[in-house]
Formats: sequence, structure tokens, C-alpha cells
Amino acid sequence: MNKWLLTLLIACASTQAAEHGVKEVSPGRLLLKEGEMAVGIGPAPAKIQRVLIIIHGRLRNAETYRQSAERAAEQAGQSATTLVIAPQFLNETDIALHPVADTVLRWQGNDWMAGGLSTGPFPLSSYAALDEIIARIGDRRQFPDVKEIVIAGHSGGAQVVQRYAVLSQDVPELQEAGVQVRFVIANPSSYAYFDERRPVAFKHAACPDFNRWKYGLSDLPAYAEGQTPAQLEEKYVKRDVVYLLGQQDINPNHPALDKGCEAEAQGAYRLIRGRNYFNYLKRSHPQGLSQQLIEVPGVGHDGDGMFNSPEGQKVLFGQ
Repeated sequence: MNKWLLTLLIACASTQAAEHGVKEVSPGRLLLKEGEMAVGIGPAPAKIQRVLIIIHGRLRNAETYRQSAERAAEQAGQSATTLVIAPQFLNETDIALHPVADTVLRWQGNDWMAGGLSTGPFPLSSYAALDEIIARIGDRRQFPDVKEIVIAGHSGGAQVVQRYAVLSQDVPELQEAGVQVRFVIANPSSYAYFDERRPVAFKHAACPDFNRWKYGLSDLPAYAEGQTPAQLEEKYVKRDVVYLLGQQDINPNHPALDKGCEAEAQGAYRLIRGRNYFNYLKRSHPQGLSQQLIEVPGVGHDGDGMFNSPEGQKVLFGQ
């Protein structure tokens, strides 16, 4: 087995909001430069050509998403070449409920979703943790055969993937090695816009935070330091991004839908918010938008249904 995978120490180790702890802490531990990350990891193929990094949502149920991604790989006939990694962004409540070593990264509440800093064992942006995982996969000595990294999420996880695609830097080593990076954003509640235009009229005075991060680019987190909004937009539109939208994700009263005014300014429900955002990008960038929107018929707000649909399998595995 690949040396990096051996650094995963296999240890023994719902609810709607961050104040409730996770039911299950993922058994793997991924050693970062400092500290370690809780992670679920699938069986390692003899020849890893694709790494699928699947990001959980607000419930932080990484194992559920790992299993769903493994099913999708199997159904698509891609298990023999795909390694699934499911990072788990634990928070302080989880740590209080489960016996977890002090060296394991944890965040406050849902701060991890917007790239916030961990509360222990040292301050690290959740996005910087993803950077470290991706950099490790880009090490040709440990992953000589990888041709593709897919970063995917559904719902809250899709919010993370979209914001990470906005703020993260390109990795020259991956580009030099010809490793393709694709972001798959499935049914998020909201998106980060690049200016103050929104598809739905609203009173700015009644919604002063509509353009603050994570809905816009005001008050960016420390992780984004040194990057201007114009630079972020120019980089983002060139990235390989797929918006995967369930055609039945149309409930404006869905219990997990963001109903804050910042999100409502983007549309009434997830399907229309995704369509609005893609149209906004197309209008701003009539040429040079390296992105696509794909709709999944018959599926609502269901991560397993999205990723295991024919459309989902196609975008995850590039078939």
C-alpha cells in the first residue's frame, strides 16, 4: 500500500445543527504538517488514477458521504482506479462527546464551512486543511498515477466546495504533472457572488450582510489574504466547475434551506438559485467560462440520489 495511506491511523472511535454532536467520528487520521485530520477513506486501489474528495454537509457525517461516493464509483465501474477520501471537520461539540485525541483538528460550530480557523490544536483554516490533502495527492513519489482530483459536495458540503473553488490557489505542481482538478457543486443553499448584483430585488438596508463573505467578497477570511476580488473571479471562471442541480430541489420551505435574506436574494429555492448563479456568471463572462450546469431529473435534495444518478456519475468520474 502507498506510504501516504499508511499514515492513516485506524482508530476506534441525526441532528440538524452544529450544537448537536456527530453520531460517528471517522476512524481514519490523516497526518498533516501539524496535527491530524479525522477522515474516512475507502479501499485503496493498486493503481490510483483518480482521487475523489467528498465533503460532508452541516451534519459532519463523513462516513455517510464516503459510502455514497464509493457506491457511485462502483456503479460507474470506476472502483479499480478511484480512491475516496472523506475529510471530517469536527467541531468542539463533537470533541466533547467522543474520545478524540488533542492532536485532532476541530472548529467552532459551522466556522469550517466558510474557511474559518480551527480552535485546536492550533489555528488552521478548513480550506488550508484541504490544501494540504490536495498537495499530498500531488506528490508524484506517493501518487505516481493520479490523473484527476475531484472535489465534490452536496448541500452544506457543496457550499464548502464552491467557496473553496473561489478562494483556493492553483497548485503549480499539479498543473506541471497534468493532474486535472474538478469541483462538483451539488444543490447548495447559496453561492459566493463576485459583486453586489443579485437576481432577486431586496432592500439593502434590511439586509446589510448580503455581500459579506460567504455570500459575497466583503470581509474575506484570513485564508484569502493577498487576493483581490478581481483576481479571485478571474481565476474562478477558468476552473473546471460543475453545478449539479436536482430538478426537484424546489421546496422554498425545505428545513435545511438557508432562508436568511442574504440567501433569499439569490432565489427562492436551490434549483433556481443554482440557475441564477450560472446565468450571472455567463452574463459576466460570455467567453472563457470553463464551467457547466447539469440538472438531474427526478431528484430533490438527496446527496445519494444526486451522486448515484447517471448525471452524477458522469461528472464525478468524467465519463
